[in-house]
Amino acid sequence: MIRLTLIEARELAESILLHNGFNLAHAQAVAATVIAGERDGCASHGLYRILGCVNSLRAGKVSADAEPQVIDQAPSIVRVDAAGGFSQLAFQAGLGLLAEKTRANGIAALAINRCVHFSALWVEIEQLTAVGLVALACNPSHAWVAPTGGRVPVFGTNPIAFGWPRAGQDPFVFDFATSAIARGDIELHRRAGKAIPEGWGVDAEGRPSTDANVVLDSGAMLTFGGHKGSALAAMVELIAGPLIGDLTSAESLAYDEGSKSSPYHGELIIALDPRRFLGAATEEHLSRAEVLFQGIEGQGARLPSQRRYAARARSMVEGVQIPEALYNDLKALLA
Repeated sequence: MIRLTLIEARELAESILLHNGFNLAHAQAVAATVIAGERDGCASHGLYRILGCVNSLRAGKVSADAEPQVIDQAPSIVRVDAAGGFSQLAFQAGLGLLAEKTRANGIAALAINRCVHFSALWVEIEQLTAVGLVALACNPSHAWVAPTGGRVPVFGTNPIAFGWPRAGQDPFVFDFATSAIARGDIELHRRAGKAIPEGWGVDAEGRPSTDANVVLDSGAMLTFGGHKGSALAAMVELIAGPLIGDLTSAESLAYDEGSKSSPYHGELIIALDPRRFLGAATEEHLSRAEVLFQGIEGQGARLPSQRRYAARARSMVEGVQIPEALYNDLKALLA
């Protein structure tokens, strides 16, 4: 394992992206996201993702210098055309107007179109909870996941993330794929030559498989929770695809043309302002939410993201560790 400080990790990520042709704005935005993943103990969304970013650029499937265009679509709707660039810069471009509309109307939505996406959603959710807003986000990806009862991929990993602000404490945040596991975790098993657990995927005939290569190359991933995860995955396809005028996971995979680049699609973020919903009673009802959290933790159960927050605290002091093989692959991108 190779140990890096967070500063060293960020500088490595930014230097690779700049060296390979991304402009400074995109390099900084993308690097911030992958470092957040590495910092929070989520290696599947950490520095490893830089390899895919560079591959997508070399395949001509992402713009290295796209300038997001913000569109004031309606009183409660913001659109951002990412123009084929990674989603991070587009989110940053639309965040201010989204927050403004949410404060004015109590609820607002941000639709990001024509973006290339690889990242975890909690990084964006936390930027909304930091300003006191409740937030929900979702997006399709590539068609890698079979519906329950099927064997042919239709859905993406289709993550859903939610955030609730908490005064003086880390926000309540969950961020999970509607697939049984994030695709990046299966890819990391493949890199390490490790079998995957049963229930993560099937082969081309629909039979359970623990071979990461089989699941990734010819089979399909599975949803979590059987038909319940399958229904949620379909919901994400609809509200972050046709509803916002963007691609489904199947359409994204077709656009990929076998290049194995990051997915190309849209993203939907919905923000709600507790103070517009509750007015003078805001603090009273937010304190009731704290009773709920206490009821969970009081019996020894864990709130979502607690492990991430603990990993974050460690990383701020100790830095992060990545496999030497990954470090060498990353350094090779500077050659």
